[in-house]
Amino acid sequence: MKKYILIIVAIVFSVMCSNAFGQKKSYPFEVVKSGKGERSIVFIPGFASSGDVWNETKANFEKEFTCYTFTMAGFAGVQPQPNPSFINWEKEIVNYIQENKIEKSIIVGHSMGGGLALAIASDYPDLIAKIVVVDALPCLSALRDPSFKSQENNDCTSMNNQISAMSEDEFYQMQKRNMAMLVADASKQDKAISWSMKSDRKTFSEMYCDFSNTDLRDKIVAIKCPSLILLEYGFANYKTPIEAQFVNLKTASFQYATKGLHFIMYDDKEWYLAQLTNFIKS
Repeated sequence: MKKYILIIVAIVFSVMCSNAFGQKKSYPFEVVKSGKGERSIVFIPGFASSGDVWNETKANFEKEFTCYTFTMAGFAGVQPQPNPSFINWEKEIVNYIQENKIEKSIIVGHSMGGGLALAIASDYPDLIAKIVVVDALPCLSALRDPSFKSQENNDCTSMNNQISAMSEDEFYQMQKRNMAMLVADASKQDKAISWSMKSDRKTFSEMYCDFSNTDLRDKIVAIKCPSLILLEYGFANYKTPIEAQFVNLKTASFQYATKGLHFIMYDDKEWYLAQLTNFIKS
C-alpha cells in the first residue's frame, strides 16, 4: 500500500512540475512565424486588424527574411486579455523580441501598429535596425486639435459604455461607414469590417480611447534607426502639420502614396511594395 502511495505522490509531483515549468508565457497577441532568413521583420497591424493584413506584403520578403506577424489580443478573433493598454502592448512586444532573441529586427507597423513601432524605437533605440511606419502619426489627436494635451488619467468610461451598448447591426453599420473612409479598394472593405466584428468590444473601445490619448512627439527624438514614413495620398495636402509632428525624428524619410486611403498596402500596392522593398533591402 505504501508503495502505491509513493507512486501516486511521484505522479502528482511530476504533473505539478510539468505544469509549472512547461507553461508558456501568455503574451497579449498571437504571432505567426514564417519565412527563412538571418534578418527578421516584425509586422504589427493596426487598430482592430488581423495580422492577415500583411499577407500580401510578407510574401515578398519570406524568401530572405524570417517574418513575425502579430495580431493583438482582443482584435480580429484573438482571445482578449484584461486591461489592455498601448504601453503594455509595447512592453510585451519588446519582451517577445528579446526573449526570442530576434536581433536587430525591422518593425513594420500600420496605423496603431505604426505608433507601436515609433514607441518601441524610442524607448529601446538599440533593439531595432529599422522601422517602417505605414500611415501613422506620433499624435493622431493633435492633427484634429493642435492644442491637444495627453491626459495622465484618461477616463474611457463614456466611450466603453457607448460601444458596448451598440447592437451588432449598429456596430456593423458604424464600421461599414468607417471602412469606406479608410479602404478605397471595395474588395478589401468587407475583410476589414469582419476583423472589427470579430474584435472584443471592450478591447476595441479601451484601445481606441488609449491610443487617442497617446502623444509620442517628444519621445521620438531618441530614435536612432532609419525610419521610413509612408503616408496616404490625401495627407500630401497637409504636409506642414503632419511633418511638424515628426520634427524630433531626425532619421525620418517621408513618402506619400499616389492614390487611395489609409490601408496603403491595399490601395496603392505597387507603389507601397516598391518603397518598402527599397528601404528594407537597402
